[in-house]
Amino acid sequence: MSPATASPATAYRRTRRRWGAPALFLLPAALLFVAFLAIPICYALYLSFRGMRVSGGGPFGVREETWVGLDNYVTAFTDPEFLAGFGRLAIYGIIAVPVTLGLALTFALLLDLPRVRGARFSRTAIFVPYAVPGVVATLLWGFLYLPSTSPGTWILERLGLGGLDVLHDGMLYPSVANIAIWSGVGFNMIILYTSLRGIPGDVYEAARLDGASEWDIAWRVKVPLVGPALVLTGLFALIGTLQVYGEPTTLRPMTSAISQTWVPLMTIYRDAFTRDDLSLAAASSVALALGTLVVSVVLLRVTQKRSFGESS
Repeated sequence: MSPATASPATAYRRTRRRWGAPALFLLPAALLFVAFLAIPICYALYLSFRGMRVSGGGPFGVREETWVGLDNYVTAFTDPEFLAGFGRLAIYGIIAVPVTLGLALTFALLLDLPRVRGARFSRTAIFVPYAVPGVVATLLWGFLYLPSTSPGTWILERLGLGGLDVLHDGMLYPSVANIAIWSGVGFNMIILYTSLRGIPGDVYEAARLDGASEWDIAWRVKVPLVGPALVLTGLFALIGTLQVYGEPTTLRPMTSAISQTWVPLMTIYRDAFTRDDLSLAAASSVALALGTLVVSVVLLRVTQKRSFGESS
């Protein structure tokens, strides 16, 4: 029987057999997505519209959870500490994102040079910090920052130049950003280096025949061709910046310059687990997630339009 003359029942069985195996393999991932992402997001959204209110007359009211609408969102966006956290986050991001991407691109271009020595060892050495857990990396750098345990302070004191406290004043933001830079350069470098290795060698040979130097090839050929990878790494770095929490929280006991609400996620943690206001924390989390989504979409749209305009 040809497929054109197959009965509806036979066609249904063939379709079910064709899609059954892929659906079976996707089922565990779908269940994990629903259980650990979709349901928590929906529950956080639900909590963000509720709050604790005192009901009943007399001096002794009853505290109960009720629907409050957008009150939690209004409270979040009128909280000066929550808004100030975004300002600190912007300063942190201005330092961390460009430096991380610049170093990752530089290392990737250097490792992609012809006849470079020690490329395998260098790739591993640059990538290793990414494998160190964030809290462990912050503790390591924290001990290097503390004047009492810092080898840099010891050297400066022996030279008669005095100590250096990098966890205060103008050095605080670079010190915190340095931890993310140290950890993130290797991951972004691998992405960019992999993208560079995917460029056909004929492109480089044609450029060399035209008299281009290695610098010209790197700047005029390699960098434009790895543009999509740069956009991807930039998006990852931006999302990581908006989710900064571990570094300042771990460094907080070491310095008085980092407050309990230094970045937005620290404010959300305070509201949820110190003030026991889960509804306000949920509203702030939803607002931060939506803001991250909007910024990511805008960045992708802008880069896609620019790439399309250049290609046309």
